[in-house]
Amino acid sequence: MIGLIDSTVIWLFVGIGGILVLATAIAAILGIANRGKDNSTLKNLNQRIAAWWIMAVGLAATLLIGETAVIVLFLVLSFLALREFLTIAPTHRSDHKTLIWLVYIIPVINYWFLWEHWYGAFAVLIPVYAFLFLPIRNALAGDTSNFLQRAALIQWALMVCVYAISHIPAIMQLPVMMDMGREAAEGAPLGSGGAQGALLMLFLVVVVQLSDVFQYVWGKTLGKHPVAPSVSPNKTWEGLIGGVLTATAIGAALWWITPFTWWQAAMLAFVSCLMGFFGGLVMSSIKRDRGVKDFGATIAGHGGIMDRLDSLSFSAPVFFHLVRFFFTT
Repeated sequence: MIGLIDSTVIWLFVGIGGILVLATAIAAILGIANRGKDNSTLKNLNQRIAAWWIMAVGLAATLLIGETAVIVLFLVLSFLALREFLTIAPTHRSDHKTLIWLVYIIPVINYWFLWEHWYGAFAVLIPVYAFLFLPIRNALAGDTSNFLQRAALIQWALMVCVYAISHIPAIMQLPVMMDMGREAAEGAPLGSGGAQGALLMLFLVVVVQLSDVFQYVWGKTLGKHPVAPSVSPNKTWEGLIGGVLTATAIGAALWWITPFTWWQAAMLAFVSCLMGFFGGLVMSSIKRDRGVKDFGATIAGHGGIMDRLDSLSFSAPVFFHLVRFFFTT
């Protein structure tokens, strides 16, 4: 085994690569058929496929290096997501010192606890200590104008962009808890989750991201009834049901890469995909409120980091704690 990659991880990435090769070929055929025409949909499709290639190769490379590289990758993604979130959010000059803690200090401590496998500290740092500290820091600045709105915005940014996203790499440590027990897993050696931890993380990422894709496909082909038309008219009941059920079936089919039975894998995939949908819906509400289409333009064809991780930011913490509660001793 190299890094967090064994033969099973390799075969999973071979499957992902095969899907991307097929998508690339289909896009090329469509490009030839529509040569000379101004087709913005096809251009967007090519951008999305290219972005998927970059994301798949990047994730594979960090898994090849090891757990530290994966944690650093998601620390960087959290930092970029925070910058996007704060760009569209109203803050005051008096928030400057609080924002330094928000962007540069607390995320590093959070991911350091994760790197150290110090689960107890990781679990409470942001929802308890940072939650109490940040408004205190804001109050000391003496600016009471829109204080509640500014404090709530800062808390939301930290919870979604850092705490929630950091649960994605935290999944790699679940096999340690399942083997050693919750308490004994504290301070386990780096990389002790091994390839099984990498597969658990990939299981969540694959089923949730495929759910997003199939929700789009089913919505475009059959969608007629919007779930929340004033928030996101393109999110339909047909797309939601079709996408979640399709991804759930894929999750059940991937049970062999997890410690679960096929029906347990299906249930976890179903809940994760459902939470992923609601994550996208909540983020769409935020963008609608701020009057923007995307959080940023970091990923061509996808928007910003949070536009790509919105579903995972809601599904990862739920998946992590469901597995920790029901499958660890």
